[in-house]
Amino acid sequence: MSDPGWIDTALTNARPQAIAALLRYFRDLDTAEEAFQEACLRALKRWPVNGAPNDPVAWLILVARNVALDEVRRNSRLQELPPDDVISDTDDTETPLAEKLDNSRYRDDVLRLLFICCHPELPPTQQIPLALRIVCGLSVREIARAFLVTESAMEQRITRAKRRVGVADVPFETPGAEQRSERLATVAAMVYLLFNEGYAASGGDVHLRAPLCEEAIRLARLLLQLFPGESEIMGLAALLLLQHARAPARLDTAGEIVLLEAQDRRLWNRDMIREGLALVEAALRMRRVGPYQLQAAIAAVHTQADKFDDTDWSEIDQLYAVLETVQPSPVVTLNRAVAVSKVSGPAAALAMIEPLAEALAGYFHFHGARGALLLQLDRRDDARLAFDRALSLANTAAEASHIRKHLDQLIDSGEPEEQRALRRVHPHRS
Repeated sequence: MSDPGWIDTALTNARPQAIAALLRYFRDLDTAEEAFQEACLRALKRWPVNGAPNDPVAWLILVARNVALDEVRRNSRLQELPPDDVISDTDDTETPLAEKLDNSRYRDDVLRLLFICCHPELPPTQQIPLALRIVCGLSVREIARAFLVTESAMEQRITRAKRRVGVADVPFETPGAEQRSERLATVAAMVYLLFNEGYAASGGDVHLRAPLCEEAIRLARLLLQLFPGESEIMGLAALLLLQHARAPARLDTAGEIVLLEAQDRRLWNRDMIREGLALVEAALRMRRVGPYQLQAAIAAVHTQADKFDDTDWSEIDQLYAVLETVQPSPVVTLNRAVAVSKVSGPAAALAMIEPLAEALAGYFHFHGARGALLLQLDRRDDARLAFDRALSLANTAAEASHIRKHLDQLIDSGEPEEQRALRRVHPHRS
């Protein structure tokens, strides 16, 4: 326990449940956030000395509640005090409190909070950013990156969203069936973005934040329980399972990225893959194809290949072509270019992505993929410029290290590595 990293992991993992429980109690976003942050500061002081409590989530909720209650008392705004058995010292109380919270549907608080963040009072452009900030604790920079907008623009969106929630006095309650259906697409999108942030974290030293991926999978399963007949929710759950199944093989012991071609497929989680494949098949049988199902089907093609060379790139290209029609996006086209390069060659793929230069000017994977294609075409100077740009946009230390290796090989070696370039640096999921 000498490494403080375990505390950061515990705090990150606890945030969704803690914030949701605090908001249910205080009905105020700022109060919930500030109280949780103060509880985290106290954890950083106490846990290295005393060790982690039996239930870190319950400990944080209890400490945060007491902090907020003290502040409310000082401001004379508290209308009703909680029971005496809740307002107590934090020593040795986390387990009983966890039982109380479980009995009050504590584990459903996060899902309830997601539906609140997707309330009709908020415009769609504010709903998902608010949920990612409040529920998941992502930074403004991380959320802006997910939406390909500037940090200042995203900061304004989130500020306006919090103000709207406060003014509208949105009730903290589970919406009815009709309201849930209306908000479902937005909630699903938020779960998807939460997973993406965990899958390729935009924080500097960490490339994979498994707790965020696991929380997204848990929420997707809860959504599936609420909407068992929704093929897109099946597709969402399948996609997350199939992607996260590769997690044990995605980084080496030094924390360096291991791309799909080099991964030890024996490390992939076969239970997750079986569950994901079953969901994909069930969803596609319903013949109501949507973007999550298509992405899950693409992931399924990868997981069904015994080795990288067995990958059916033609099928992946066809699936991406359908996805481009269902959900047009420069990132979708960029990913399709990887399959096109395998089927039709690098020149065809480069022609496909060149028109995306303006839309994806600040996107790390665009410049990495473009550099790889240029290298395959023996345009080494242009490739070096593209890789330099990719390096400047790296979101994690692992991404930066990966690009540096490629640049070092490009500069130091007189032998071109055209045949391996695209597989080393491309936007397709590792």
